[in-house]
Amino acid sequence: MRVRLQVVKDPYKEINDKLRAQKYHLIGSHSAVKKCLWTHKAVYEGKFCYKGKFYGIESHRCIQSSVSTQWCWNACIHCWRLRPTDIVDEWDEKGLISIDDPRFIVEMSIIEHRRTISGYKALGVPEDVIKEAMDPKHVAISLTGENTLYPRLGELIKEYHRRGITTFLVTRAVRPDILANLDEEPSQLYISLETYDEEGYEFFTAPLVANAWRLTMETIEMLPSFTCPTVYRITAVKGWNMDEKALKGFARLVEIGMPTFIEVKAYMHVGTSVTRLTRDNMPTHEEVLRFAEDLAKETGYKLVSHSRPSRVALLSKLDKPLIRHGNAKISWWDPDYEGEDEYEHQNIYGIIATK
Repeated sequence: MRVRLQVVKDPYKEINDKLRAQKYHLIGSHSAVKKCLWTHKAVYEGKFCYKGKFYGIESHRCIQSSVSTQWCWNACIHCWRLRPTDIVDEWDEKGLISIDDPRFIVEMSIIEHRRTISGYKALGVPEDVIKEAMDPKHVAISLTGENTLYPRLGELIKEYHRRGITTFLVTRAVRPDILANLDEEPSQLYISLETYDEEGYEFFTAPLVANAWRLTMETIEMLPSFTCPTVYRITAVKGWNMDEKALKGFARLVEIGMPTFIEVKAYMHVGTSVTRLTRDNMPTHEEVLRFAEDLAKETGYKLVSHSRPSRVALLSKLDKPLIRHGNAKISWWDPDYEGEDEYEHQNIYGIIATK
């Protein structure tokens, strides 16, 4: 009698395999580094991302990382990154399967960042540029997943700072308990927002856990207590959150959280988001600017800068000069630059897979 064995798929392995195929450099059990398209452009073309213009971040010396590659408490409609719920039917989103040591993650993230840079010498990139890139000075704790699900986040931030590396932490704001108890604050704290009330949050941000909007509001309410610069990152989605009601809603959140900066950035129609939204949902830079100008009037903030290639505008109550976290040269960043933007670059060169 022949026994037929049932093959049981391991969703954890399945997702990791997909991440490796998308050129994620996996670290330990829950972290990763991936070369940003602006790291490539900084090394190969000498062009920095908008964070260079806004905050001095040197793109070729910036590690794009995650400490929660497969775990997030939201399944946002606009998200272009790979989500476990995109490829597996069931996934336990509540927490990481194990907790790696912060010093190990930091050390390996630097090693993996250097590995992503290692092939440029053969392409004729000047030796001094490669040498700078091999000595990272910034880390974006963002990339994918919800990084505040890593309980030793404060230790991680402290270890980066000990090594002279600034930290930008991006969160969906669903873990106020983690943020309230950080061993050390990041160099800059980002709160990602696409919606401004619970009804919109339940639909567009699609929480996978109960009370996510309440937790978000707890985070926003504690934001003025941070000593580091804070940022609302509003992803502008045409046809969803760029009308008069949205202006009023976001203005209310600004009044509560009083962020140092507000970034209004266009949704980009790339990655897995193309299965949920259309290209018509992607606003032009002019549309982003108009919305940012209206939000400035509504909040009393000033439109202090913008970047056409990234379709992003910056609001702040600070006067120039803005807070600088690095020494990026910004001569290329003419506000009227008409060249290739992020969306065009991603589609021409295939930096971000759409499948």
